[in-house]
Amino acid sequence: MADDYLVRVGTLIRDARRHKKLTQNELAQSLQTSQSAVARIEQGKQNLSLETLARISEALDTEVVAVASSTPLNLRIQGGRKLSGEIDVRTSKNAAVACLCASLLNKGKTTLRNLARIEEVNRITEVLNSIGVKTRWLPDSSDLEIVPPARLNLEAMDETAARRTRTILMFLGPLLHGFDQFKLPNAGGCDLGSRTVEPHLHALQAFGLNVVASHGYYEATVNPNVRPTKPIILTERGDTVTENALFAAALYDGTTVIRNASPNYMVQDLCFMLEKFGVRINGIGTTTLEVHGVPEIDVDVEYHPSEDPIEAMTLLAAAVVTESTITIRRVPIEFMEIELTLLEGMGMKYHLSEEYKSANGKTRLVDLTTEPGPLVAPKDKIHPMPFPGLNIDNLPFFAVIAAYADGRTTLHDWVYENRAIYLTELTPLGVKVQLMDPHRVLIDGPTRWRAAEVMSPPALRPAVVILLAMLAAPGVSVLRNIYVIDRGYEELDSRLNKLGANIQTFRDI
Repeated sequence: MADDYLVRVGTLIRDARRHKKLTQNELAQSLQTSQSAVARIEQGKQNLSLETLARISEALDTEVVAVASSTPLNLRIQGGRKLSGEIDVRTSKNAAVACLCASLLNKGKTTLRNLARIEEVNRITEVLNSIGVKTRWLPDSSDLEIVPPARLNLEAMDETAARRTRTILMFLGPLLHGFDQFKLPNAGGCDLGSRTVEPHLHALQAFGLNVVASHGYYEATVNPNVRPTKPIILTERGDTVTENALFAAALYDGTTVIRNASPNYMVQDLCFMLEKFGVRINGIGTTTLEVHGVPEIDVDVEYHPSEDPIEAMTLLAAAVVTESTITIRRVPIEFMEIELTLLEGMGMKYHLSEEYKSANGKTRLVDLTTEPGPLVAPKDKIHPMPFPGLNIDNLPFFAVIAAYADGRTTLHDWVYENRAIYLTELTPLGVKVQLMDPHRVLIDGPTRWRAAEVMSPPALRPAVVILLAMLAAPGVSVLRNIYVIDRGYEELDSRLNKLGANIQTFRDI
């Protein structure tokens, strides 16, 4: 085998092992070999016979030989099936990435409990590992342990991983505390238009950060003598902008007031985690945050990110379009109330349990049971607003719900430059979508669903919306290249299958 091929096969074996939540030693025991041999295989330093590959495939329950290529992963969906049963909402993708970035503030050990094991998290941990941070998944769990080095080695940063996620932009706030100058690769992630970084830079200028974008990098310089002298007014109420300002304020030994802050779910989670670090924050859940920072954070901390309201909305939309009764457990109700009120206005019926608390001790949860029934289009347009309005990431799910409802629905996605355009990819599935401009679509329902083959758009939520439409469409549909879905959801296909869906993954040979 060529060396590069061995490395690719080793990477596939490592990823499959991690997906099965096995340690190298546990896989070694299954193969009746040593842990060091498994380590060599995963590093691409071990020649492999077909017999060995077959044994590894059996141990990991995956066709290593068949998937040993760079071809994308696809989904084959047998649609038109009713769903039933119960499903838990998993912890938040966006809270996970905020907490991972926050761990850079801590000189001690940070343990994130029940973390979403998704591609976005994988990319960030790859970046962290490359600059000297030690991360490991604790055995038989989704708990991630993070231990920083004495000094980060930014020169060794894995640029390939960094360019595949916009989260790298959230390193600005933590890194300005330890470096007079540094550079970060230009951010990637979802293709949602040229979302400006200017609000981040405006917020962080108060802490002496100056950034110039050139030749594929953000070139940053820091003046340690500059500190906030007045409240920081964010020019947009963005989630990641607020988080970057919080990172900067956390290690400023003084008081920082942040106005026009996002009070959204992932920002609240970050605030709760910073409080565990010893930072005092007043105004959590409001648009004005008063942060009492500390000169140093060196504590061993564990934190439980809360459940994901966007995943809750995903599961709710799946129940609506498949006309199914399911119970969605652990729904963060505070961040779903507007969505549920809109659905009630469209005629949806559902039942809520009594409230209880998430493992972080703060977030309010309920169990939600859906009741199938006809819906009608809303009288007014549906558009997102900063929390406590309709969540920006939940808007696309109303596209597939509108396709199910009777009447015409207008969706106005004013935040992103081109995300609404991707909703036209519902057309092959029978949805009547009319694009008014890059921000507005008209959808006429009810839809006469039909199976189709669609290439996944390069944006997470529209891609999942297409998957949900395929669940509703009788027959066999194919959704190609689902990496963008794996960025934000953990095992979504297999979890939907447990509710009665029929989704199979495959790669083109």
